[in-house]
Amino acid sequence: MYKVLLVDDERIILDGISRMVDWQSMQTELIGTARNGVEAFDFIQKQTPDIIISDIRMPGMDGLELVARVHDAYPHIRIVLLSGFGEFDYASKAMQYGVKHYLLKPTNEGKIGEALQEIVAELEQETSKESFVLNMKAELEKVMPHVKEQFLKEFVTNKTYGHWDWDYFRSLFKLDFDYQIRLLLFQLEEGFEFEQLFAIKNIAQEILESPLLSTTIGNHVLMLLEEPEHIDQLQEKIYHIRDTFHMYYKMDATIALSESGHITKARQLYKESLSLLNYRFYLGEGSLITRKDTAVSQSVPTKEIGWDEERLNMSVRSGHREEAEAALHDFICGLKEAQLDIDVTKSYVIQQFVSLVRICAPEEMNAYFAQIPTIVEMNTLQAIQSFMGNIVTSMTERFYGMNKVKISGIVQKVIDVINDQMGNTELSLNWVAHEMLYMNADYLGKLFKKETGEKFSNYVMKARITRATELIAADADIKIFELAERLGFGDNPQYFSQVFKKYRGSTPSEYMKSTETSAF
Repeated sequence: MYKVLLVDDERIILDGISRMVDWQSMQTELIGTARNGVEAFDFIQKQTPDIIISDIRMPGMDGLELVARVHDAYPHIRIVLLSGFGEFDYASKAMQYGVKHYLLKPTNEGKIGEALQEIVAELEQETSKESFVLNMKAELEKVMPHVKEQFLKEFVTNKTYGHWDWDYFRSLFKLDFDYQIRLLLFQLEEGFEFEQLFAIKNIAQEILESPLLSTTIGNHVLMLLEEPEHIDQLQEKIYHIRDTFHMYYKMDATIALSESGHITKARQLYKESLSLLNYRFYLGEGSLITRKDTAVSQSVPTKEIGWDEERLNMSVRSGHREEAEAALHDFICGLKEAQLDIDVTKSYVIQQFVSLVRICAPEEMNAYFAQIPTIVEMNTLQAIQSFMGNIVTSMTERFYGMNKVKISGIVQKVIDVINDQMGNTELSLNWVAHEMLYMNADYLGKLFKKETGEKFSNYVMKARITRATELIAADADIKIFELAERLGFGDNPQYFSQVFKKYRGSTPSEYMKSTETSAF
């Protein structure tokens, strides 16, 4: 129902119109009456009717003054003016305030009804228009985020977009900025679900306090940010985004932050961000990559790394896990430092891998060779290091098991030589390796220590002192210089005494006396 106020200084007219009009049938409701303009305007301020039916001639404030004040304060209110014959000058003035309905007194129910029907039709049409506009605005608000996302996607990938396009869409989206920006590009690693892509987008929007624009492109989330006053504070927020996402999803996100540029250069900045993500191969998953991180590698000309593939092969073949792991670590560090083209780096890895496989048994080779495509498809040096680490560990343990029996036999030969050559002053690791077993001395020393837990020289000294105590027990009168000669110390009994005291806690003479005392 539309609310109606009836205004006339004549009581009889007020009562007559109030009773004769079927207000409800006109979709209206008479909410009040007034005797003059002053009284009417006071009522309007309190009740705000939709329609006013008013006489023109009234004391205090006439109808024309009322129309003027209502037009200024409440332009949406519709007005019907009642006038006697000869008052058309007043009516014409009222028209300039938008009054369309003028009825000549005395009027009747039919004419008032027609005027009300026209006004109600106008009001309903306006209400319909307003409702349509509001609905359209509501729908536009719903789709606007998607439109903005699509615009950003097109803006950074479409070569034809330029300054004019930006001006147009800035006006369309009511984006009140035209200044330096940066692009932030997130990449989730393989195996992600789209739910996680939108999750990191929402986390970033919250932590960055609503970026200017954002969208998803493939397995990337792209955000357009206003150039910050403090870049270090922005980077702290980016790390916060990465860590928050990892906390919820246990997945790394690699992030590229472009240099600063004008909004119209967004496409170039996007290409820069994509190229930065390639450096995660060396910097690892979960890194924040900027141009500064790639500046060194870009300034250094491509070069080959100095690498001896046999170092890793020998460590694996001999079953020395620690040495093999150290060799692999140095190999990977060399690749990371050189930061060659990714395909070149992978070729080095494949070359080393193939070299390793060739030291395996023939029946194992095919299974290993079948894993070469896995290396080719890997996205980071970190993943390659993990893969190669597992291979090296597996191979090293297998060779260790194969070599264990053989190593034990070699070490036993060394012990036999030590026992047999106890009095030989030339007895040393080099002498045993070169003269007796014809082996590499360093390799033999490592095998001996791994099997016995002792360095060769320490083992020999202990064996000699143990033999000395046996000789003393067998012959209490034996001379110290005789012990030195018989145990490989030559003509240096003083050195023999020093070594004896080191291992037994007393000199040979003191040991002999303690032995004699204990015998009684």
